[in-house]
This record gives sequence, C-alpha cells and structure tokens, in this order.
Amino acid sequence: MAGLQAGSPTPVDLTVHSQSRVLAVRFSDGASFRIPFELMRVYSPSADVQGHGPGQEVLQTGKREVTLTGLEPIGNYAVQPAFSDGHDTGIYSWDYLYFLGSKQNELWADYLARLETAGVDRDAPMAGKAGAACGSH
Repeated sequence: MAGLQAGSPTPVDLTVHSQSRVLAVRFSDGASFRIPFELMRVYSPSADVQGHGPGQEVLQTGKREVTLTGLEPIGNYAVQPAFSDGHDTGIYSWDYLYFLGSKQNELWADYLARLETAGVDRDAPMAGKAGAACGSH
C-alpha cells in the first residue's frame, strides 16, 4: 500500500473540509470519497502508528476531534498531512488514500473491534506518547 501502483487512479481533486473534518478526494476513475480526519489519523501509515512490523501497531485513541493543520504534496504520488495533535510523519500515497476511502466501513468496524478488545474508549487519551518505543525519536 505504501507506493503508487502502475495504472492506479490518481486524485483529480482534493478538498479539506475543516468544519466537517473530512478530506474529500475525487479520483481519475470517477470514484470519490469523504475520508474523516479521525480515520486518516487512526490509520496513519507512519511507523509511530503502524510500528516497524506486524504486531507492533499502536492503537490510537482520543482522535475524534483531530483536525488537519496542513497538507503538503509529496512529489506526484502522495500528501503528508499535519494533524492538530502534532502527528505529521505519515505519507499518504494516492493508493493509500484510495484504500482508506474505499474500505472505510471495514476499517471503522476493525478499529471499533480493536478498541473493544483493548477495553478502551474511542475518546480516551492516548496511554503514552505514540512511537516512544520505536527508537526513531
């Protein structure tokens, strides 16, 4: 998911909707999605969230009200959002944005199930600094 696959749809329009906290993305294949900032933040492709390998993911909480404070282009293949909680290390390729948009229902269900398994509330503050154990800080 990290890179751009040959022949993949590319965004023809990206719009940040601050009030509703969604990123609207329209792709070259006609698909369009409204991706909530919370979903983007919870599924950030960064090592702080995903870890450095399977089983090292860091469950994100307290992100319901997160907003975008910036959205920088990365070449012709991605954007790098900056979130109001200070997280700004995820690089979202066009493929990854398409994945987030097209799989929203499944991703939300998975997130809520992981919260329930962990016995934590979606709005609970993070237990510690995300990525503190990753050794990259």
